[in-house]
Amino acid sequence: MTHTLSIPTSLKWHEDHLLILNQQKLPNVVEYLKLTTITEYFDAIISLKVRGAPAIGITAAYGLAQAASQYETDNLAEFKDYFYRDKQYLSDSRPTAVNLVWALNRLEYALEQVRSTNEARTNLLHSAIQIHAEDEEVCRMIGEYGLGLLGDKRKVMTICNAGSIATSKYGTALAPFHLGRERGLGFQVFACETRPVLQGARLTAWELQQSGVDVTLITDSMAAHTIKEKGIEAVIVGADRISLNGDTANKIGTSMLAIVCNHYKIPFYVAAPSSTFDLNSRTGEDIPIEERSPEEITKISGSLIAPDDIPVYNPAFDVTPHELITGIITEKGVLFQNFEKSIQQILNVK
Repeated sequence: MTHTLSIPTSLKWHEDHLLILNQQKLPNVVEYLKLTTITEYFDAIISLKVRGAPAIGITAAYGLAQAASQYETDNLAEFKDYFYRDKQYLSDSRPTAVNLVWALNRLEYALEQVRSTNEARTNLLHSAIQIHAEDEEVCRMIGEYGLGLLGDKRKVMTICNAGSIATSKYGTALAPFHLGRERGLGFQVFACETRPVLQGARLTAWELQQSGVDVTLITDSMAAHTIKEKGIEAVIVGADRISLNGDTANKIGTSMLAIVCNHYKIPFYVAAPSSTFDLNSRTGEDIPIEERSPEEITKISGSLIAPDDIPVYNPAFDVTPHELITGIITEKGVLFQNFEKSIQQILNVK
């Protein structure tokens, strides 16, 4: 039986529900879950059934639009009260990923000029669909700029999963590899396993295999040795939030890679859509870092691997200082130092 190589996708909208690829089950089971209620959307986000900053934002937008479609009121003021309640509920699901709040704010803007609840319901759903469609084009452009930036570099390392299943298609950090595969370019990707939830091992390795990209899995602690021994030419990662000065929050372990890249004098690139920039965070110190359940560290697949009563520190993200970042790849082009000036330029901030 011949396996058809294709870029996996994680989100499929239908008229009255969203299908999401259950990323808790990968790589052993490919399962799509049907989301119809706001509590199902919230659970999918907080439990990492759907993950990746752009995909979280898209999912939350559909969740809020679908919840609004079910409000049993024709009073616009009451409708908006329900909307703001549910918007806050969803925004609390993952505090670090700024795309989540960005997408929910896009829906709020869609309510500004409405004159009826029916118009509100229509505008909200259209906005969610538009966010979904825009993200695919944004990711494709990130891939194009990434390919240009990498040039003839073919041995590249990444961490976590900033790929097609973390977005609508193509991904951010993985977009150059998917586009390169479509064009016959032979990248050799080294994927860090990404403890403690193993998004690199379970998701990036699986996704790149599905797309036909040459991928090798390593543990996080092998990164420095691998860069030296395998001649890694660049590291490219995604981002969950980027502050005004370029400090970047991404999956825990990312800053470690940046430090190693600085030592070995190889470029360290961040790939992210412009919606990931947070002008309210002037530096990385302003970015909230989510701390997750101790069981993510003390257990694997439900089996205890550490003393049951051991104290655990489990930050989901770390912040890479802007001075360790070679360039930030966006859908609007590649940004270089001085990041604060270039970020303000692409966001049209005066």
